[in-house]
This record gives sequence, C-alpha cells and structure tokens, in this order.
Amino acid sequence: MRHRSPSRFCSLVIILTLSSFPFLLRAQDDSSSHGRKYKAPPPSAHIEVTVLKDFNSKPIDQAHVIFHPIEGDKDKGALEVKTNEDGKAIIDVIPVGDTVTLQVIANGYQTYGQNYKIDKSEMSMEIRLKRPVPQYSTYKNSNSASNSGSGSGSSNSSSSGNSSGSSGQSGSPSNSNQSQPAPK
Repeated sequence: MRHRSPSRFCSLVIILTLSSFPFLLRAQDDSSSHGRKYKAPPPSAHIEVTVLKDFNSKPIDQAHVIFHPIEGDKDKGALEVKTNEDGKAIIDVIPVGDTVTLQVIANGYQTYGQNYKIDKSEMSMEIRLKRPVPQYSTYKNSNSASNSGSGSGSSNSSSSGNSSGSSGQSGSPSNSNQSQPAPK
C-alpha cells in the first residue's frame, strides 16, 4: 500500500492541474477580468526636423536635435536624435497636443531653442543655424600693444553690425559675415 500511495497522489495532482488548465486560459482571455484596463496611448505625431547652415543652406550632419516635452511648467525629460547626412532628424513618439522645447546643438554653430505646440499628426521644421559671433565686451584688451583685434573676445571685433561706437576697422562699414570666425 505504501508503494501505491505516492503514485495516486501524483496522478491526482496531474488530473487536477489538467482539468483546471482551460479555466486558467479563459481567465487570461477574458477582457472583463478584474485587472487593469488597457488604455491605448494617445496618437503620436511624425515630426521631421531639417537642420541647415544659415549662410549656404547646406545640411548639417550629426547635429543633436533634442525634444523636451513640457507639462505645465515642468520638463518631462528629453528625447534626442541626430541628423543624418541630409540634415534630417525624424521622431514619431511625441503625442499630438503636447508642447515641446526644441533644442538644436551642432559643433561650430550657435545653439537653437524654440517652443512648439505639436498640433498636427505630421509636422516638418527647418532650422537654420548661424555661426557664433564674438562676445561683446566693454573691457579693453590691456595685453596687446596694437589694436589688431586678432584675439577672441577683443574689444576691437565687431559683433553683428549693431554695436554703437567705432568698430576699429579703418572706417569701412562692418559686415556681419566678415566679423565671424572661420569654420573649423
């Protein structure tokens, strides 16, 4: 009798398990179960950002395009993509109706930032990045004997042509393209 007792118990467990298996499958398929209800995510927008050089309209490769979704006054994080060789970055996960701060960073160019309301299912944006301009300073460069203006941030360099006072360049009108440093 002892020999049959463990086998009877094992066979009883197997029979009970197999008989309850269809009920377990049905409970998983039943959408009216007491678990959490599935809520579909909001529709997302297809956003295409094209990043170009402002001075010649050529694309900028490997520029960082960063989306900061905003909820109220809070930044909900950041989503970053890089541009391809055509200067394009595409993202498909931002919900329609959100507000985002778009930030574009590329080596050798001024950083771009702007808020956008994502109000369409397909949006395209063209961003033109400018070269950096020297900082304006009220301090005079006391280290140089001549006012050549060769140093970065020197008081002789002119900014975008809207500074008051003399630009230090022999009477010629300042042109913003001439005063900008050469690309690296």
